[in-house]
Amino acid sequence: MAIGKVEVNNLNLGQGTPPEIERHFLFIGVTTKTELQDKVTRINASTDLDELLLDDNLGKQVKAAQLNGKQGWTAAIYGLTAEGAWQVAVDEANKTDSFEAIVVCDAVEDKGAFNAMQAKAEQLTAKLGRWVFFLAATPSIAAEQAWADYEAAMLTLVQDVAARWVVPVPQLHSNNIGVLAGRLCDRSVTVADTPMRVATGSVLGLGAAAIDKDGKELELSTIETLANARYSVPQWYPDLEGIYWSDASTLETKTGDYQFLEYVRPVHKVNRQVRLKAIQRIGDRILNSTPPSIELNRAYFRKVMSVMAFATEIGGIVFPGEVMPPRDEDVTIQWQTKTKVIISIMVRPHNCPKHIVVNIALDLSNSAVEA
Repeated sequence: MAIGKVEVNNLNLGQGTPPEIERHFLFIGVTTKTELQDKVTRINASTDLDELLLDDNLGKQVKAAQLNGKQGWTAAIYGLTAEGAWQVAVDEANKTDSFEAIVVCDAVEDKGAFNAMQAKAEQLTAKLGRWVFFLAATPSIAAEQAWADYEAAMLTLVQDVAARWVVPVPQLHSNNIGVLAGRLCDRSVTVADTPMRVATGSVLGLGAAAIDKDGKELELSTIETLANARYSVPQWYPDLEGIYWSDASTLETKTGDYQFLEYVRPVHKVNRQVRLKAIQRIGDRILNSTPPSIELNRAYFRKVMSVMAFATEIGGIVFPGEVMPPRDEDVTIQWQTKTKVIISIMVRPHNCPKHIVVNIALDLSNSAVEA
């Protein structure tokens, strides 16, 4: 070579942190406020919702969500006209934003709507590589119903429905779905925590409980019936102040893995982050079939779960991460052809106590002469 040359190249190793989609929900509902109809309105914890919203059903849900979402809460609203369809709202909103969950605030009275929500969630994954779950409002008790009649109707509504990305929420206090949506966005807990967690605190701003045609108040027996039928409902504990929540149960099948949101949300988070990491490897021969490359890339994909498994310790109390720390074997890489590689990942959630049994025994073995 006649003269010396120096070339300096900047390499992109894809080490950036992806944006957080978690805890960002889309609220869809009918409203007569024209400024909110047929468009996306972004809101946060500082938004004056009394000025923005009417005191209609959509307004009640979003206000309850903001109250329970607390610090750092963000969301978006898509107002519908009386003839509007939530499916259109989902498609339009996803043109400009990504959401962890879609909250359909108007009560579902036909089980076909649950199947439509499941189909829409699958469609968003297929078309856009986005994973969402739905919170679906269901009716409160009607003025002419007794609690037994209401329970029967609600059991029929979800009977035989298989929709693992849908959580039905009865509007027993008029703003239940908003309260749950906000509680799921509380940043003092992780996306792997159940809304049943009592240490999170009592729910905020829950409306007045419904009564039946005879003036009988809502009882825990009805709450338990609905919860066993896969509804997500508030609950309370005798002699403990406050109102709390049950599980966020999905309409998953009896033998399915995704019966609770505390399993759905961490897996969806892994999906989002691993997808971006996989895109970064397209056409990059750093990922190849040699043993050093396999080990390098197993660690590359395992890092998602390692970060999510990060635990914190306060005063000697360890607060676990969103998933358990990954083992070496939790990520496997197999080459199917010279250009197609299959990466398999195992996500392991922590155990969570929901049924606590305490056994107390009396020890009468001490003798009368013992000091």
